[in-house]
Amino acid sequence: MVSAVAQADEHDLIRSAQAGDRRSFTALVEYYWNRLYRWLFHLTHDRHAAEDLTQESFLKAFTGLASFQAGTHFRAWLFRIAHNNWANYRRRGARARQVFPPDVATPADGPPDVAMSREALAHLARAVGRLPGDYRAAFLLRVEEDLSFRDIASALDITEETARWRVCKARQKLMEVMAVHLARD
Repeated sequence: MVSAVAQADEHDLIRSAQAGDRRSFTALVEYYWNRLYRWLFHLTHDRHAAEDLTQESFLKAFTGLASFQAGTHFRAWLFRIAHNNWANYRRRGARARQVFPPDVATPADGPPDVAMSREALAHLARAVGRLPGDYRAAFLLRVEEDLSFRDIASALDITEETARWRVCKARQKLMEVMAVHLARD
């Protein structure tokens, strides 16, 4: 339906969805599904839990769409809903761990480069997965979703300074882990 949603188009889709147009909301779901799922997967390390949380987040967004304030950041609002769902999931203690899916190397890489690249990515993925949940949530919103610190703060219901601090600490912890790993190579 919609492969890319421009900022102006997003506002129109939101207004239409708030007026009851389900196709508009479907377009928003299609646009944000992979981003939200990927973020939740990184937080849960469980494909099924991430899928359930993604679905639940969109259902809650749909039912709460009337309360969304036009002109505010829809993505931050949506990720805030997802974060609340994830926090509830954590409180329930459902923490089944699965292996982080491997990334595919570019075709131009030779076999040694591919092996080293996959090993480094796997190590980095494990390191991100071991970050405390609050650091991991903020870090992934910054790195993968390219959210501003203000939007991260809004999504996680923290101050902007706390968002900056969590991302900074996550980066420091990852650098420490990766430095040890790279020193061995």
